[in-house]
Amino acid sequence: MSHNPVRPWRNIDRRKSRRIMVGSVPVGGDAPISVQTMTNTLTTDVAATVAQVQAAAEAGADIVRVSVPDEASSKALREIVRESPVPIVADIHFHYRRGIEAAEAGAACLRINPGNIGDAKRVREVTQAAKDHGCSIRIGVNAGSLERHLLEKYGEPCPDAMVESALDHIRLLEDNDFREYKISCKASDVFLAAAAYQALAEATDAPLHLGITEAGGLMTGTIKSAIGLGNLLWMGIGDTIRVSLSADPVEEVRVGYEILKGLGLRHRGVNIISCPSCARQGFDVIKTVEVLEKRLEHIKTPMSLSIIGCVVNGPGEALMTDVGFTGGGAGNGMVYLAGRQSHRMSNEAMVDHIVEQVEKKAAEIEARGVETATAAE
Repeated sequence: MSHNPVRPWRNIDRRKSRRIMVGSVPVGGDAPISVQTMTNTLTTDVAATVAQVQAAAEAGADIVRVSVPDEASSKALREIVRESPVPIVADIHFHYRRGIEAAEAGAACLRINPGNIGDAKRVREVTQAAKDHGCSIRIGVNAGSLERHLLEKYGEPCPDAMVESALDHIRLLEDNDFREYKISCKASDVFLAAAAYQALAEATDAPLHLGITEAGGLMTGTIKSAIGLGNLLWMGIGDTIRVSLSADPVEEVRVGYEILKGLGLRHRGVNIISCPSCARQGFDVIKTVEVLEKRLEHIKTPMSLSIIGCVVNGPGEALMTDVGFTGGGAGNGMVYLAGRQSHRMSNEAMVDHIVEQVEKKAAEIEARGVETATAAE
């Protein structure tokens, strides 16, 4: 809602974390909360992996993670990094050599569990490679792969066990004078993940990577992630997020942005406010919104659009959006621009007309941004 003032009851006080860099993307501090996803192609299939990275970047991904399970993947990673429009995180498990190779290949970040890549000497070699090549590191704690001694100590995965694992891993890095790290402590259980992240947020000033791991398919995973991540973000916890879905990585990016947009933490593209429709609707709201979502996917400029079927809530919602359409009678409705009534439009021509108005408004917003930037120079 670009023309509305900021209201204090919408504000979220973000946790103060220190800032690191993942390639060109700042994570932590006062940097915007970044959105990540992960490829699911064979890393050795460079063309397929690069295509998936590019699709995710086009959808808005700031960072993309790629699995590096073997030496052939390490070799492919170099070309993937070279062709990627966004920083690449190398996902490393067990094989410390893969971490060194990934750093040498140009990965912006290594996702590791320091405790599962070998002894102190091997951890030191990986952290040195990260230092030498300007890599950051993500410590990735997962409830499903906690160390055996912690499971024996606590009896089951629990917040205390996850935080202890994270702090143990932090010490491994800091013993090697390495501070360019962020941390995640994921679980598929929303309550477990949320409790672990809350405790971890108090125990360290490191930036936190949020996720509800193995959340499920598109519908169930979106709901679980919205609940878990949404509550943490509302509390000000979280510096970068990945929504884990058994779905196309592009869907993970879209859901991530919708969660951030819903909390006013990040804005990208058109935020469509629409009613669920009822017998009062003056046009087919559900079909119209479905078409508009597709037709407006190319808009990256943050702005808002209200599509309401009747005059009960339509005028009020339109007051708070950049462009709006409220259903009326006799086959037409009212178009609102910048919260004000502008003109009537037939239902038949409405979709094309709304797309035109949104594109025009987006161009105006972009032009203002360019003018502001030029004036600042």
